[in-house]
Amino acid sequence: MTQPLRIAMIGAGFMGAAHSQGWRVAPRFFDLPRSPEMSVLVGRDATRTQQCADTWGWGESATDWREVVQRPDVDVVDIVTPGDTHAEIAIAALAAGKHVLCEKPLANTVDEARRMADAAAAAAENGIRSMVGFTYRRLPATTFARDLIAAGRLGDIRQVRAEYLQDWLSDAEAPLTWRLQKDRAGSGALGDIGAHAVDITEYMTGQRVTRVAGVLETIVAERPVLASSSGLSGSAGTERGAVTVDDLALFTGRLESGALASFEASRFRLGRKNGLRVEIAGSLGSLSFDLESPNELHLYDATLPDTEHGFRRILVTEPGHPYAGAWWPTGHMLGYEHGFSHQAKDFVEAVAADIDPRPSFADGLHVQEVLDAVARSSAADGVWTGVEAAPAVASVDRVLAAS
Repeated sequence: MTQPLRIAMIGAGFMGAAHSQGWRVAPRFFDLPRSPEMSVLVGRDATRTQQCADTWGWGESATDWREVVQRPDVDVVDIVTPGDTHAEIAIAALAAGKHVLCEKPLANTVDEARRMADAAAAAAENGIRSMVGFTYRRLPATTFARDLIAAGRLGDIRQVRAEYLQDWLSDAEAPLTWRLQKDRAGSGALGDIGAHAVDITEYMTGQRVTRVAGVLETIVAERPVLASSSGLSGSAGTERGAVTVDDLALFTGRLESGALASFEASRFRLGRKNGLRVEIAGSLGSLSFDLESPNELHLYDATLPDTEHGFRRILVTEPGHPYAGAWWPTGHMLGYEHGFSHQAKDFVEAVAADIDPRPSFADGLHVQEVLDAVARSSAADGVWTGVEAAPAVASVDRVLAAS
């Protein structure tokens, strides 16, 4: 029997279901050094949280996250709440000696993300580990793409195109929810899905974005307000409220090597349901990935004879592909939920090995700095804007005092 790793998850919405799937399934398909135990689910509404706990397989439910993060029978705090609560919960959990997994984007502002990264770095000195949940890094296809690029198969990276396209907000009468309110979500398409486009580009290429130039657009300025105060259920009334975040983000980025990357994040692109699409071109070849075909990677090898040129479809389901060997026979597909099992696996293994998992809170801070630079560029009519570097690590005591 492996030593259990007792999990408390804060949040009981869409991401709560996804993370629950990951924690529940990972130890059944991977030989983990410690066994994740789904101990307690925390939400605001006691009845609904208990229902979710029963459905998803949590041992108990609670409504006071502050009490839960202090409990001696909790080892890990998994944060899947809206962004405006990430910093307070994560910093408190780290100070309480709990390992922390936090959903992306890390925070709503650079200042919040910086305090979280400082707290994480200080806690790591005492063996407390933390990670931000950019789950698309953990698909067999995206990890294999990273490996191919690291092995030099594309040569020198020359150009990147990354876009994350959805259409769930295209109806102008769709109700106002927390994702459309800056004080809750921090930003709109930019932070919600643009953050994924930035992170997956940096993960695959191994290079960071250093400068950006872009524009943000709010296409629908106001929407019906839901009768429910939660903003997540209920019918829309006659009252209308302002949309205070962007619906569309378009920006160019300069990578560390000098290569150019173009980024687009839209929740108004009709016909695109969850289209995270990345194409990376180098001096020796190119590769292309589309999340709506998650088991495929397309590779162009320019070193082949001219008569053999063209993109080649790779079905990333062989036992030798990242993660794939733990699942089904060759050719049997994986889906959206599998990334969360891979995330749980990698996090548990890092904690058990006493090493810092990736992406770290420092990585999450960097992505937040990229998003902030895009917003500043847009406010300045799209001028090129530098991505700020993180300052020196602070002590947990100083971080808590500032929060």
